[in-house]
Order: sequence, then C-alpha cells, then structure tokens
Amino acid sequence: MNDTPVWLEGLAARSAAVPVGLRPPAEGGRPAAVLMLFGDGPYGPDVLLIQRSSNGRNHAGQPAFPGGGLEPQDAGPIDAALREAAEETGLDPTGVTVVGTMPELYVWRSDYRVTPVLGWWHTPCAVHAASPNEVASVERVPIAELVDPANRLKLRHPSGFAGPAFRVRGLLVWGFTAGVLDGLLAASGFELPWDRGRIEDLPPDVIALAGR
Repeated sequence: MNDTPVWLEGLAARSAAVPVGLRPPAEGGRPAAVLMLFGDGPYGPDVLLIQRSSNGRNHAGQPAFPGGGLEPQDAGPIDAALREAAEETGLDPTGVTVVGTMPELYVWRSDYRVTPVLGWWHTPCAVHAASPNEVASVERVPIAELVDPANRLKLRHPSGFAGPAFRVRGLLVWGFTAGVLDGLLAASGFELPWDRGRIEDLPPDVIALAGR
C-alpha cells in the first residue's frame, strides 16, 4: 500500500518547475545528491536536516540536507543520497520510499552538480549524528515551523545578495538548503505570507566558517 501523501506526490510531479537555484554549467562539476526526506512527525509533516560539523571541509557549520558526492559504488544519485543519509544520520534506507528526483542544481563554491532526491519516511527510525567528524547534530524540522512567518527572513551576504533563510530549532538555515526549501514550500502549497523585506546581514561567524 502506498502511503505517500498526495501533496508530496504532487510536488514530485511538479519538481522540474520549482524555482530553487542555479542550473549547472554544460560541463564540469562533481556529481552529488542530497536526500530531502519528509515524514509524519509528532508536530505534523517534517523534513530531516543535519547541522554540518564546524570541522568539516565543505560548508562547515551549515544546516543541510543529508548528502554528498557520488562514489564509484553508487548506481546513481538515489543510491548516493540514501547511502550518505545512512552514513551521516544512521537512517535505515528500507524505511524510505523514493518519490522522485529534481533536476540538477549547481553549488558553485564546492563545484557540485547536486541532484535533490525526494523521499517519504514511511517507517521512521531513530537518527543521530552518526559521523561526528562531518555532522554535529540531526533534526526533524516540522514544516509548520518552517512556514511560520516569525521564523522566516532574508540574509544578506557581503556581496550584496540577499537570499531566503529560516531560524528553526536553533538552526540558521541559509544558502543552498534554504533556497531549495523556499522553492519547495511554495510549490507544495504550505507556504504562508511572510515579510520579504525582513533582511539581516549574514553573521560574521557564519561567514568565517563558510569561507574556510
């Protein structure tokens, strides 16, 4: 029996049209994948996020979807996303239904061509920071908290660019992850009106970690 919610199936069907960021260049870039895992938590639908370790090599200290670069043993982006999520959070991949994938997105700083993989967590399991050198913490973040206007803002980079951000569960979600979440929430119909004129500067400590 398929218990995937209708809203997630609809989101997967419309995923190619979700405006979430830069498409990759015609050539170059390392293939990667992230798992956007939605489940039914104690506070309604939620999404799995990790806080990357401040000691990490890429995107240190940033909240993110579980994921990483494709390895030779991976059959493709779906395998890579599930493998990385298992390694980073202790996730049991057998509890996940893959609903679909989105077109590749480009993360210029790490030169990754990222395929977002949409998943439904039909049989949740306990998760934790299973790879402490890479992951500091793991959170199931309720969608209700992500769409709460009080938790939404834009953060301005020193370059002048201001992108969407979220303050939830002690996490400051910004950059690639926030951009994808912003597009997904709008496309899913969960988004509530929020003050897009609320713009703050990216904190100096966050800039320092991101620039390492």
